[in-house]
Amino acid sequence: MPARPSHGVSDPTANPAGADSAPSAGACVAEVPTQGAPVTLRPGQPRRAAVLGLGLALAAALLGLLGLGVGSTGLEPVWAMLADPVSAQIVWDIRAPRTLGAWAAGALLGLAGAVAQGLFRNPLADPFLLGSASGASLAVALLLVGVGGVPFAAAWALQLGLTGAAFVGAVAAVLLTLALARGVQHTFRLLLAGVVVGMVLGALTALLTLMAPATLVAMQAFMLGSTAFIDWSAWTLMASVGALCLGVGWALARVLDALSLGEATAHSLGLPLGPLQAALVAVLALATGTAVAHTGLIAFVGLVAPHLVRAVLKTTHARLLWLSSLMGGLLLLAADLLARGLLAPQEIPVGVLTAVLGGGYLLWLMHRRSA
Repeated sequence: MPARPSHGVSDPTANPAGADSAPSAGACVAEVPTQGAPVTLRPGQPRRAAVLGLGLALAAALLGLLGLGVGSTGLEPVWAMLADPVSAQIVWDIRAPRTLGAWAAGALLGLAGAVAQGLFRNPLADPFLLGSASGASLAVALLLVGVGGVPFAAAWALQLGLTGAAFVGAVAAVLLTLALARGVQHTFRLLLAGVVVGMVLGALTALLTLMAPATLVAMQAFMLGSTAFIDWSAWTLMASVGALCLGVGWALARVLDALSLGEATAHSLGLPLGPLQAALVAVLALATGTAVAHTGLIAFVGLVAPHLVRAVLKTTHARLLWLSSLMGGLLLLAADLLARGLLAPQEIPVGVLTAVLGGGYLLWLMHRRSA
């Protein structure tokens, strides 16, 4: 294993390794996945976390108000639209659920990214690491091929719709990964199984689209990500799942803190790692599957959100999880507004913007660390 770099801004190129030494007496252990080592929290860190959370929430609220006025004609004054019954219906029935849904999907991805990076002790871990993205894509491809009349598409999948099929496919891929890895006890084997499942299911998806070229347009929309089809029921479901996953993740935050010291150290603390890791994998799969089912594949939000939080402060997972959720929601909401407004009346796929902006941030971070 390579030596751990000194504490500082997260380095996405580092290969973390768990530390077996315990922190000094009275120190509060916080996870730094890029380094895999504990840090000591200063007395002012909880206050800084609260200030950061409040700032992220206020920024999201301002962007949300702005999102109510962004449409196919560009930015319009919301108060003028609400005065007209037809325009008001557009705001409340289309723009409001889409804006809130973009935030909810980003919060789910940010939460899943923080869980994945803590569980695998890897700064490059993202919500799609266990094959959920490839499973969702394959299920959507099967559904679209079935609509085209190909007989081997499962009839039950046609009743689910694209959202239901994507969710079932994402969860099924995670279960397949768990089966290949023989559980969650060995995170390295789980990581390799996820990579293998993702590659195989991705190849099957490509094969299906080649066999049925008529599905290419619909599959492209799913692969590039979009928030255009989010309605109030989708927003309610994502918000409910997000609250559940955040609550469970917060309850298991001490497990992630212990895992940052290495599995051997976590075992020595008397933690039942098997069931607790399984619960964390369930949180990861449920949050990712719900977001992917409603927005398609949106890259980099789950990967970048925890990095941005750690760039501001180092803290325990109890705070990192909800801060990453707020950061992820803000990132996807901002990207969605740009996707709607930059080239209005045309719309840029939101996944393209998140990939460009997220990739640019990581490249800048690499350059800063190597300078």
